[in-house]
Amino acid sequence: MQIIDLPTANPAIIQQAAALLVTAFKVHAPNAWPDMESALEEVHEALAPEKVCRVALNDQGDVLGWVGAIPQYATTAWELHPLVVAPAQQGQGIGRALVADLEEQVRARGGLTLYLGTDDEDFRTSLSQVDLYENPWEHIAHIRNLNHHPYEFYQKMGYTIVGVLPDANGWNKPDIWMAKRVGKK
Repeated sequence: MQIIDLPTANPAIIQQAAALLVTAFKVHAPNAWPDMESALEEVHEALAPEKVCRVALNDQGDVLGWVGAIPQYATTAWELHPLVVAPAQQGQGIGRALVADLEEQVRARGGLTLYLGTDDEDFRTSLSQVDLYENPWEHIAHIRNLNHHPYEFYQKMGYTIVGVLPDANGWNKPDIWMAKRVGKK
């Protein structure tokens, strides 16, 4: 496997990257990228010159996954968005390698923090179906993963839950905010 900048002049790779968004998010976030048109728009947005967009390719040049980052806060903090790995390839370290590579890319651009929002739209954590306006930090401190929510993946990568946005995706469907310091002092 190799991780490179997603090539802007390779329509086949762009198509594969878009198809991954549609396929991988179909189960837990079907409204994220419901069709190729919206997924292609996301890939093209991720390829903007000020952003970082990295792709993992197998030896045959097929897309295994990809990750992007958006500069924020005058480039001291970057938003990780999106991360996607082919469903058949998940659990093989591809996502971990993409995130580690992205952290290095952000660090090289002077970034100090990499952050992300990981939605709970389908009640996969104990933070959903509760009123997070009441004692949010108590709920965060006792979070439980009820159905394979990705927040634990990010925790294993060193990310910390730094807050929640209650009702971001509808009543009692929060966005869980996570961050990691990637810059050096």
